[in-house]
Amino acid sequence: MTVTAADDPRSGTPDPPLLLTPTTLRDVHLRNRIWLAPMCQYSVTERDGVPTDWHLVHLGARAAGGFGLVITEATAVSPEGRISPQDTGLWNDAQVAAWQRITRFNREQGAATAVQLAHAGRKASTWPTLPHYRRHHGTIPELSGGWRTVGPAEEPFPGLAAPEAMTVEQIQGVVADFAAAARRAVAAGFDAVELHFAHGYLVHEFLSPLVNTREDAYGAGGRGRRRLAREIAVAVREAIDEAMPLIVRISATDWIGGGWDVDQSCELALELKQLGVDALHVSTGGAVVADIASGPDYQVGFAREIRERAGMPVAAVGLITDPAGAERVLTDGSADFVAIGRAALREPSWPQRAAHELGADPRPLYPGPYTRGAW
Repeated sequence: MTVTAADDPRSGTPDPPLLLTPTTLRDVHLRNRIWLAPMCQYSVTERDGVPTDWHLVHLGARAAGGFGLVITEATAVSPEGRISPQDTGLWNDAQVAAWQRITRFNREQGAATAVQLAHAGRKASTWPTLPHYRRHHGTIPELSGGWRTVGPAEEPFPGLAAPEAMTVEQIQGVVADFAAAARRAVAAGFDAVELHFAHGYLVHEFLSPLVNTREDAYGAGGRGRRRLAREIAVAVREAIDEAMPLIVRISATDWIGGGWDVDQSCELALELKQLGVDALHVSTGGAVVADIASGPDYQVGFAREIRERAGMPVAAVGLITDPAGAERVLTDGSADFVAIGRAALREPSWPQRAAHELGADPRPLYPGPYTRGAW
């Protein structure tokens, strides 16, 4: 896999900005280096995993707003893998049909779309993070529509119900669920697949020595803890088209001594690279409660280190809000892509403003009816 650009400012050409330079992942063309980071919407009111008009408008607005790659919210590979009952899924054909409408619209706007496939593990079955649920916290009881969660061991995440320690058969079932969801992603018209191995959800739980205390082949040392990640990556790579990019989102550190850290992340990155993963989306934290030193660009250094040591493309994410700052992340070699999250909730057309502020022509990023309002 290579990341290519027709005109790369690192080679001495200052125009166009690298942020706005087209590139490819495998055979998928990306009109720029700006990704929409996955953000849960908790908007499947029927609780059936089927994306709704809300998801079409939410994701479609960012596609029309100029993003190069639009990534869905964490989309569960099974009902019990949802973070909340109101999350999207990709475990049946009704969901495939609903996603087709969204991927088709995004493609018409010039954006590629990736689905983030996920299993929430011991952090599943929680109340949606929405204003009208603000009085509800923790695990949803089964009588209220929740379910029994699973994880590598029986230790709960603080404030949540204790999970069931997974059997080997259950683990293998999750691998099969990821592969089946990946095949549905192809049928749904997605351009790429991102695997959610971050933020303390199931695969990160297996990776972290602070959570995975197993003594079998899926624990008992670094290679054992990385086994589930490897098996899912292999199964998904085999399930999708050869031309389809495979991205993995990781947490580079647990932010606490004795936990998952950047050295282990680099080990995993090298393994994933050999297994056909094309890029890493580098975030941090989530497996355990930790003191996280958050601030503007606070995760960029981790992306840079993994990029340099693993020799593979990375996307940086985390309080990147300013177009000039995003451009510096790319031009200084810290990352190949920049993912915009909360800033994109405030401003669906963030890439259009970025083009204007960086001195590029923003009009190619506008849908025809909107060109009259271009910066």
